Amino acid sequence: MPDSLSRMTSNISEWPDEDVIFPVGRIDVRVVDTPHPYYLSHRAEVAANWEEEVAANPALYDGRMLLVRALRIRDGRISGECHAVPFSALLLWRKTRPAGSAIHLFGLPVIVSSDGAVIAIRMGLHTANPGRVYCAAGSLDPEDIRDGYCDLDGNMAREVLEETGLSLSDAVNVSGYYGLHDQGIVTVFRLYHFAATAAELIERIAAHIAADPEPEIDTALAIRTADPEQYHYPPFMPPILEWVFNTMR
Repeated sequence: MPDSLSRMTSNISEWPDEDVIFPVGRIDVRVVDTPHPYYLSHRAEVAANWEEEVAANPALYDGRMLLVRALRIRDGRISGECHAVPFSALLLWRKTRPAGSAIHLFGLPVIVSSDGAVIAIRMGLHTANPGRVYCAAGSLDPEDIRDGYCDLDGNMAREVLEETGLSLSDAVNVSGYYGLHDQGIVTVFRLYHFAATAAELIERIAAHIAADPEPEIDTALAIRTADPEQYHYPPFMPPILEWVFNTMR
């Protein structure tokens, strides 16, 4: 297991290998009301990197998000602690990923159409992930705190609604949770099966983009193959797509 994750866990032997998908029964990540140690020790570097990022992309916004400090898994339960940090801290961390410094945990809602396509979005060129193709999702932020814990379901519903105009409550079937990790990033996903076809869902998303004065995405896509080279995917998407399409056979 890579050092970037192992130093942040208390039960290393129970974590699967990287990019291996595993079932998750429960997520209990507590929000700690103190500064994240990584941010405390890298404030100057975070500020300097943010100046470079904004100079290259003035549309970026340094909002608050939740960055994990420690994470554990036992009997299918993921637990840990996280802190609120500025988005600029995540941008620096993901460039360098110093060992044992932090973990980026996020939820990924995988929308599946009635005709078997995975509905994804392509991020706009003005965003922090320009041109990347993945299922609509975003980092946890203070809006996603419920009773002192991270609410992944609430986060996924909010991000999908904001980016695509779709409501996850319209899904006719919802799977359990699954997870995978890679280089300090932990993705927890679940499948949301819709009664609408891919063409119908993409048409609805296109209308939402057209009506949004500041859309984060520039198009929606229907993915029907696990080919990792089809689009400009982030690392977590190819293993998830392979798993989804194998599961639906």
